[in-house]
Amino acid sequence: MNKSLELLSPAGDIVRLMAAVDYGADAVYLAGEEFGMRTAASNFGEEDLRKGVKYAHDRGAKVFVACNTIPHNEEMPRVPAFLEMVADTGADAFIASDIGTMGLIKKYAPNQELHVSVQSGICNYETARAFYDMGAKRIVVARELSLNEIAEIRAKTPSGLDIEAFVHGAMCVSFSARCLLSSYMTGRDANRGDCAQPCRWSYSLMEQNREGQYFDVTETDKGTYILNANDLCMAQHIKELADAGIFSLKIEGRAKSHYYVSVATNAYRGAIDAYYENPNITTPEWVTEELNKISHRNYSTGFYFGTPKNEQTHSSSGYVRDYSVAAIVEGYENGCLIVRLKNKFLIGQELDCLEPHCKPFIIKVDEMFDEKDNSIDSAPHPMMIVKIPYDREVKKGSLLRMKA
Repeated sequence: MNKSLELLSPAGDIVRLMAAVDYGADAVYLAGEEFGMRTAASNFGEEDLRKGVKYAHDRGAKVFVACNTIPHNEEMPRVPAFLEMVADTGADAFIASDIGTMGLIKKYAPNQELHVSVQSGICNYETARAFYDMGAKRIVVARELSLNEIAEIRAKTPSGLDIEAFVHGAMCVSFSARCLLSSYMTGRDANRGDCAQPCRWSYSLMEQNREGQYFDVTETDKGTYILNANDLCMAQHIKELADAGIFSLKIEGRAKSHYYVSVATNAYRGAIDAYYENPNITTPEWVTEELNKISHRNYSTGFYFGTPKNEQTHSSSGYVRDYSVAAIVEGYENGCLIVRLKNKFLIGQELDCLEPHCKPFIIKVDEMFDEKDNSIDSAPHPMMIVKIPYDREVKKGSLLRMKA
């Protein structure tokens, strides 16, 4: 049994980095203000990056910095200074896909690990070995691979080369996340971090030159979402991932919310810990329930068990959103939880509490008080402080949720 699985979580900003670490990530991946594939995320300036690296390292977690865009000529002169700045923060690794950028990483940040991004499309052991020979410590295998193919790569590459794979989150209709649709249709280059997600749009399909050839699509009067890939979820298959030789289990979502990062990280932490306790038991049911409480499309297992069938949702590009955050725990005083309100809730409601490294539990709001200890029947104002009597302390940063 592989007892060294790494849980790798996304961090779009310092708040989400702290959440990922607090909820059990062994490592986080993020981007600076340039050269990262998610311009929609807040990303990290130098000051926040230094704070984030320290926060993670103080708690035994690592930080990987994505430098994984495909840069153009005019950007290249800025790359060395960026690499040196990131290296000076103590970040543990760079994630890159462009061979020229990889060469600069080895030159200007020789003490940081090189991780080869999924954008490199690694589908075979010869490519994996070639990147290892170029100095890579880790490869992120293509999303198009089955577990059997990954197992063969593991068997035919040096043991010093780590294998990382996506296990949860949004999937692109592209090859290893390289896509031309956005650039072609909107001028926003997906390979430079500015994807407009045209694969989520509604389309009408017409073929006039190939008589008798049809796409089997489901269509409504609003069109069809033939490119709208379902989300990936492998929480029920930790053993199979480990048996294939995957070292790092990666959650997609640097542009996702603090809530998403917290819930997904906690759930996969629970799934991995359950695997450690007994690799032959089924993943706990609460893990699956948790992953249904975050915003998601229909779930699938991607290509891991062979060529996927019916892995698009044709009726809509929307998300399933069943839960929202009611409040965040800020402390515990005099028998009361001190919480900061995010969304209105009332006396008598049951709040679902997500505490780091714990199975979720219910807190019944039988009474509550405002910041001046006045009894109140509802908490209507965002960011107000509310006191809820409870019989034990709950960790700071825990989330109180309510069903939508």
